[in-house]
Amino acid sequence: MSTVSEPSKFIIEQNQRALKELPFDNTADQADADRGFIAKLEPGIVKDAKGNVVWDDESYGFLQGSCPNSVHPSLWRQSGLVVKQGLYEVVPGIYQIRGLDLSNMTIIEGNTGVIVIDPLISTETAKAGMDLYFVHRGQKPVAAMIYTHSHIDHFGGAMGVMTAEDAASGRIPVIAPAGFLEHAVAENVYAGVAMARRAAYMYGAALPRGPKGQVGAGLGQTTSTGTVTLIAPTHDITATGQEMTIDGVRIVFQITPGTEAPSEMNFHFPDFRALCMAENATHTLHNLLTLRGALVRDPHVWAKYLTESINLYGRDSDVVFASHHWPTWGTETLVEYMELQRDLYAYLHDQTLRRINLGYVGGEIAEMMDMPPALADSWAAHGYYGSVSHNVKAIYQRYMGWFDGNPAHLWEHPPVENAKRHVEFMGGADEVLRKARQSFEEGDYRWVVQAVNYVIFADDTNEAAKSLQADAFEQLAFGAENGPWRNFFLSGAYELRNGSFGTPTKELPETMLAAMTVDMVLDGLALRVDGPKAWHEKAVSDWVFTDENRTVRLQLRNGVLLHWDRHDGDKLPAADVTFTLTRPTLIGMLLGGRDVGELVQSGALAVEGDVQSFAKLVGLFDAPDPNFNIVTP
Repeated sequence: MSTVSEPSKFIIEQNQRALKELPFDNTADQADADRGFIAKLEPGIVKDAKGNVVWDDESYGFLQGSCPNSVHPSLWRQSGLVVKQGLYEVVPGIYQIRGLDLSNMTIIEGNTGVIVIDPLISTETAKAGMDLYFVHRGQKPVAAMIYTHSHIDHFGGAMGVMTAEDAASGRIPVIAPAGFLEHAVAENVYAGVAMARRAAYMYGAALPRGPKGQVGAGLGQTTSTGTVTLIAPTHDITATGQEMTIDGVRIVFQITPGTEAPSEMNFHFPDFRALCMAENATHTLHNLLTLRGALVRDPHVWAKYLTESINLYGRDSDVVFASHHWPTWGTETLVEYMELQRDLYAYLHDQTLRRINLGYVGGEIAEMMDMPPALADSWAAHGYYGSVSHNVKAIYQRYMGWFDGNPAHLWEHPPVENAKRHVEFMGGADEVLRKARQSFEEGDYRWVVQAVNYVIFADDTNEAAKSLQADAFEQLAFGAENGPWRNFFLSGAYELRNGSFGTPTKELPETMLAAMTVDMVLDGLALRVDGPKAWHEKAVSDWVFTDENRTVRLQLRNGVLLHWDRHDGDKLPAADVTFTLTRPTLIGMLLGGRDVGELVQSGALAVEGDVQSFAKLVGLFDAPDPNFNIVTP
């Protein structure tokens, strides 16, 4: 493995200025992060059934003492807080497992059992957290499980808490906001391969850990790599003010769709005077467009829901906690904290729109945006996970799209052809690198990575260009307050020096596949059709689902795979082939690799007509590439 460079004098000076200018004398977060500590998992390592390490908190043992020159001091501070691991009491009867995954798992004690909120990413880390709780609070049955929202770090460890049979039998209710299942599955299916590859950069899961490597992701340290599961909800929350009493615990819900997730909710525990804010108020500026890729979130709606949370529950609470980071105690303090979070998203939204209407574009507004003093002085408003820069660009994208209105940008050449022309106009690769080295010596690393990128995309065998860009990426990483930015820069440098580390996360788990609807499966197939290859091909099939009492027509024409429900009396031409099956059989056949012949022989699948018609269609599918290049063409 190639050697990582040393921080330059420019980065050291920048980080030293931050150390002097930021409010490091405010240590309230350190006290709150330690408050209620009961016990750690020792050692802080979680393994799967085969002995593979899926979580290693011990690898962050270097996060203590003075900040090294290779880390922004504000990010060093945040990572030192987030790395704290173990079982914590929020208030008597409410406990959290922190530092055993990217997210927190919260445990509420009822009359006879426990309510588990957000069971982490992996079954292994969730089970380790539950076991830690049971050791120190006694063995108790699970009375319910609640998902705050539809992101995988809040449901993936479900089967480390309970079984699918527990939910199916009705013994343990699984509660989620309306739309949870659709969004949880869809996000991991439609662009899931590309998101997973970019998530490897965002969370730095494959990077070496240390002062010149991965130090955290701002929201949590990184993602666990164990077994992901999904247990479908049995109860939907559909309206703000909806109440449930579970094992003697009263819960009042607030639905907040379109905030941090498309399906999300906060909830209040009146008898505990405790408010759970899911991921809508954490100790960081969050993402409006996560760097791994997602739909752009709505900061205007986000701010309005935070106002509603404050007015409905804030002043009737003594503590506010979330599915990341540490709680905030005291009614006056927590209301101010939530108001600052609200002001943060509202300010970014309103000021970006103001400047859009003055004619500025996203990149310009991002450089112009200064935050109000009260927000700049609030640690919880700093960009450890989201950033002012990429959030402003996300708001621009949400309202205006990719095009900035300048016709010169309307039809640019694609990256490789663009790069070749840039390099030629700039005097050739050697001249670009000569000038880029000069810019590097002047500390203009942003320009270095942009200029050298042209050389790499014009000729990906140019090792001198790769080395120089890697050096510049590392300098940008050493100066980044934002955890994902640091991880992106370091991941780019790593792959330029050592080759691709691919996608370290696993494929979609069987439990998530099993939750897919027929329409999701067929929509997913449509995204894999090689359009040009299929231009002149036609195929028509009917799919009779005996378990859903429906027939679906699947048709390929003009490179498009369409599907719709058939009804009695439809005047449609006959299908080439008809399949009779159930939804689980469809999933096994098209996504799970089940052999069609075996399914027919077992009676799970009946086929009538020209099966070769469908075989021809299968031959037109592309296989997604989880290891595509990012920093090289």
